[in-house]
Amino acid sequence: MPTQHSTPRRIRLFDTTLRDGEQAPGNAMRPPQKLDLALTIEALGVDVVEAGFPSSSPSEFQAVKMISESLTSAHVATLNRALPQDIHLAVEAGGTERHHLQVMATGSEIHLKHKRGIGQAEAQREVVAAIALARSLGVRHVTLAIEDASRGSDALLRPLITESVAAGADTLTIADTTGCMVPAQYGALIGRVRSWVAADVTISTHCHEDLGLALANALAGVDAGAQEVQATLAGIGERAGNTSLEELIAVLTYKAEELHSTTTARTEGLWAAFEALSEAIGLPAPRNKALFGVNAFATQAGIHQAGLLRSHLSYEYVEPSRFGRERTMLVGRHSGRAVLRHVLTEMRAPADDQLVEELYETYIANRGDGTCLRLSELRALIDEHRTAPAGGRP
Repeated sequence: MPTQHSTPRRIRLFDTTLRDGEQAPGNAMRPPQKLDLALTIEALGVDVVEAGFPSSSPSEFQAVKMISESLTSAHVATLNRALPQDIHLAVEAGGTERHHLQVMATGSEIHLKHKRGIGQAEAQREVVAAIALARSLGVRHVTLAIEDASRGSDALLRPLITESVAAGADTLTIADTTGCMVPAQYGALIGRVRSWVAADVTISTHCHEDLGLALANALAGVDAGAQEVQATLAGIGERAGNTSLEELIAVLTYKAEELHSTTTARTEGLWAAFEALSEAIGLPAPRNKALFGVNAFATQAGIHQAGLLRSHLSYEYVEPSRFGRERTMLVGRHSGRAVLRHVLTEMRAPADDQLVEELYETYIANRGDGTCLRLSELRALIDEHRTAPAGGRP
């Protein structure tokens, strides 16, 4: 059963486009590009912008420093290994006041054995020491970022979490790093973690899209008590990607009552943010992506067009204008006569049955491929058709 709240909780949005998203193949950005995109993402109303992994390269350090000095409403975040040099470098780049310094922890026996080659006690000690160091340097917000937590046992996770909170961690990121969980499993994991720590400790979701369940898992985590969701524009990130920021904002906007959770982030700037991301990394919009897809608000099917021409409510739940998009009707071989009558009426031309039938046979019924006409192109063709001599019509 969904967790009930008297009023919808405001979910904290943590954007990791510039870290998890940027580190995926083909997505690398130069520091000035990262800064521009960080400011665009901040303008959406997200709470935290993860700027990068400062110890990974001088360029990354520079980007983090530039972003941390430029953000005005959002906080900056960094990801760091549990090493003293990483912590010092992160503080130098991101400061201490508005900086969410994340200490990466090993969250599964699989990673302890095959990736790290160390035992549970050693892994826990290094993390606790790194958190304590960050606190001693004056960092106000320290996050325990648990990699591969979804495949770790409670016997590993619980002491790691409780000792890290005691050392000063105020946020716990529970990562489904391989995207292996279904919502019931991930929700149950978040519920257990919630029961291990005090209510003032923030739990953050970090879900991957390997099974296509990143958003569903994140929402299950929110329902189980998580107060923050990590997400990326267009869902970019390692392998299949991460929870999509735009989809998350849309769901929290449209389904706040059902989810008892909401957001104050702006939907209107999302398309412009995607265009900025697309320009920076050369990411084309796919045809069928929610909200950002080429066809997300487009239709060519005759039955759908006939309904939309009567009322957009017929086939439109998400309003394109709220996301900086426009409703588009295209004419292709699946279109019908309703769109032809609509265009003729707009042109103040007589929509008699004979003309409609001629246009239908010429431009729709005998259209053998998947190409489509925009309404402006159809208007031009109709003008040609109407002015051409009867014997010379196509």
